[in-house]
Amino acid sequence: MRRLFRFTGFLPYILVIFLNAFIDLGHKIIIQNTVFKIYDGQTQIILTAIVNALILLPFIMLFTPAGYLSDKYPKNRVMRISAWAALALTALITLFYHLGLFWPAFAMTFLLAVQSAFYSPSKYGYIKEMVGKEHLGMANGMVQATTTIAILAGTFVFSILFESYLVGVTYNNKPELIQAIAPLGWFLMCGALIELILAYAIPQKQAVDEAMRFDWRQYRRGIYFRNNINVVIKREVIIASIIGLSVFWSIGQVLLAAFPAFAKESLGLTNTAIVQGMMACAGIGIMFGSLIAGHFSKDHIETGLIPVGSFGVAFCLLLLPELATPVSQAANFLMLGLFGGLFIIPLNALIQFHAGEHELGRILAGNNFIQNIAMLCFLGMTVVFAFLGLGSKSIFTLLLFTAIFGAFYTLYKLPQSLARFLFSFIIGRRYTLEVIGMKNIPEHGGVLMLGNHISWIDWAIIQMASPRPIRFVMEKTVSPRWYLTWLLDFFGVIPLAGGASKDAINTISALINQGEVVCLFSEGSISRSGQLAEFKHGYEKSAADASGLILPFYLSGLWGSWFSRSSDKPKSIRSDDIKRDIIVAFGAPLPMNTPAEDLKKRILDLSIEIS
Repeated sequence: MRRLFRFTGFLPYILVIFLNAFIDLGHKIIIQNTVFKIYDGQTQIILTAIVNALILLPFIMLFTPAGYLSDKYPKNRVMRISAWAALALTALITLFYHLGLFWPAFAMTFLLAVQSAFYSPSKYGYIKEMVGKEHLGMANGMVQATTTIAILAGTFVFSILFESYLVGVTYNNKPELIQAIAPLGWFLMCGALIELILAYAIPQKQAVDEAMRFDWRQYRRGIYFRNNINVVIKREVIIASIIGLSVFWSIGQVLLAAFPAFAKESLGLTNTAIVQGMMACAGIGIMFGSLIAGHFSKDHIETGLIPVGSFGVAFCLLLLPELATPVSQAANFLMLGLFGGLFIIPLNALIQFHAGEHELGRILAGNNFIQNIAMLCFLGMTVVFAFLGLGSKSIFTLLLFTAIFGAFYTLYKLPQSLARFLFSFIIGRRYTLEVIGMKNIPEHGGVLMLGNHISWIDWAIIQMASPRPIRFVMEKTVSPRWYLTWLLDFFGVIPLAGGASKDAINTISALINQGEVVCLFSEGSISRSGQLAEFKHGYEKSAADASGLILPFYLSGLWGSWFSRSSDKPKSIRSDDIKRDIIVAFGAPLPMNTPAEDLKKRILDLSIEIS
């Protein structure tokens, strides 16, 4: 993680993220705790859901202009303007507190969310500009951990201060209560002022896009909306990642709305600090889960954490209604958050990786739009269930089935995550995977991956190293045993008969022209010496009719393993090794008309560079 702070401006950027989340959460906690003190039962659940809905609505309503501003203007400038807005809004909130105006203060939750809606695409889009593709996973882990720490700090600080200002105070209604805690508004203003000062220390990375224009007529007619949504949904990995994130955060929103009532009714708790503290343990878990995910994503995107996180979240939801003590509930929230952190970090990194430079803001705004639509729908259903008299435990059961569905959907759409998870068990004890040159992998568009072939599991290793799904082409004579056929089908491996060369050429060309990544092993068979053999010219025919790029790669570390075709002596020598590195090095993209001789020379250069 230390290497991230070597990037100019990373420290003030992280502090700005902390303060923005701290301020937004602080006001929400004050309003939510006021609702908790004044109302009970169904009314409490409904008003808490409305508070959360007010936070979500701006991300839906401002999807298009927020993405436009993030793509057109430097993202640090957008963050500065957002910091000025936060200062003005917190000043107004403080005034409402002192006047005892609860409902206007309640409504200010919406305006703070408007500020966040414009701020969010620039905040997350700036990560890729600052640290590049290689450190996306690690940087996202740090950003998520920082945001979570801010949420935790806001929850604890403002809940404790809220309770302390009410000690010895008698209140009969909302105005009296909110006037009693009015000094908390000054804490919000101080945080906003510091955020504004730090925002001016974030350096500019992006130039103004003079070509971009905002046409209000197209905006009113919904043309921008349709175009921006299409940018998101046409990328299968992006939309699958967004749906996975939407399920997780929607579950979180329902828990925030329903758990306080459950704690009050089933656990007999009335102290807001204790109730908020239990739920805040999920934030502690997300923080640790994010840091763990960042640690395992030093030079690539560790997608193998996605299955672990998704099923871990489902297990914690299974336990939640059965736990009867505050300590056990706090521990369960902690683990739920930890698994959530493992789940969301690689998904966020995948979204940022697959977005092009000039569409990142719109894609991130679209991510916010879809997630917030989902969360709003879940909150709406929570309100309906409350009106129907459906208890908290029934709501938790529905959340469990939702989590299981989301887990299976995400794995189905992101098979590379399952490949990494499964093969980590197979090779994890004996090998570590290192990825070099991830920045050379194109974010989108057709790609023909070509490289060396040294083992039966090369296809799995290459898929584990790539953040993009890959379609592998193998001759049936070299395909693994029949009992692995189902696995190859799931991961999109295309077995081709030896005589079907014309079909093979057409299939590969079609896939590349559709924007997919296709991988061929240029030597045509697994090496028997561990050295580069003659490169076949067959790929040149496929490349001739394909529009895309060739991505050369070199794979090392598996020669002499039991997965290779080496003799018994190298295998016996390797069996004594404690742990070895598998290295996948991706070279700079080459044009599609690159001949086999030049390709082999480039891959040979890669082997020398990593030796």
